[in-house]
Amino acid sequence: MIHRFDRIAIDLPIPDSPNANAAAAVQELMGGKFGEMSTLMNYTFQSFNFRGREKFRPFYDLICNIAAEEYSHIELVSATTNLLLSGVTKQADRNKAPGVGDPAPLENAINARNSYHFLASAQTSLPVDSMGRPWTGDNVFSSGNLKLDLLHNFFLECGARANKIRVYEMVKDPTARAMVGFLLVRGGVHIVAYAKALQKLTGADVGKLLPIPDISNKLFPEAMKHEKKGIHRIMYRWSQDDYKQIGEIWQGPHPEDGTELFVEDKMPEGFPWPELGEEPQLSSPGGIDPDMLKAIAAKM
Repeated sequence: MIHRFDRIAIDLPIPDSPNANAAAAVQELMGGKFGEMSTLMNYTFQSFNFRGREKFRPFYDLICNIAAEEYSHIELVSATTNLLLSGVTKQADRNKAPGVGDPAPLENAINARNSYHFLASAQTSLPVDSMGRPWTGDNVFSSGNLKLDLLHNFFLECGARANKIRVYEMVKDPTARAMVGFLLVRGGVHIVAYAKALQKLTGADVGKLLPIPDISNKLFPEAMKHEKKGIHRIMYRWSQDDYKQIGEIWQGPHPEDGTELFVEDKMPEGFPWPELGEEPQLSSPGGIDPDMLKAIAAKM
């Protein structure tokens, strides 16, 4: 069950200008193989399918808790995509029938790399990757073997981190980079958590592999500002009453900087969602223009 709040993880800056191709790159962090849809659904199904909950309760709590946070991450990627797409196309004249005056209000989108943003949605995000391929349940791994699932989750988070860094390198837009910087920090928490879980379960010091890729979050200004606040050390508990044993795993020193890890028994406050204006050329709600209907009826 989800207790949802109408807030978003960070205060996203408004882009200086729209950028459809930057939005396409950001989509990889939503619907790509290593995107937030994959992390959300992997951990969600592993939590649904978890056997031996009481015996392995701290591991179950950890997977459930991280799954809940991943929902906030798909919100953040979606909001960033939507902001980057706002204003790409020209405002249509709703007082004229199609073909009269400006015959192609979506013409500005013709060279956009991901046409689905304009053909399949109202200039907004979709559960697809950077090339428009839909996210698929084939990306879900839920083996029933705790050791294998945790190892997969560690790999998944490392792959997600690599993709975030590549998107950062592709896109200069401050909105996208603010989102990526925050997710590098919070995704880093999940990487360390799964490394700690594997160590507790097997004795293997997986933390020695970090960071993957071999670059510190502290080299990204948009991530460093969150690390200065200690957010890389915090495991938020995304429940009012449950998942209380995550502290049995999320404890000890951070493998990169040695700072002490701790559990925060509440979720972060968050920020208001950015307001998205109507896009009339995309049939955004707001009323039907009677003159337009008359003009279309006359042609028919």
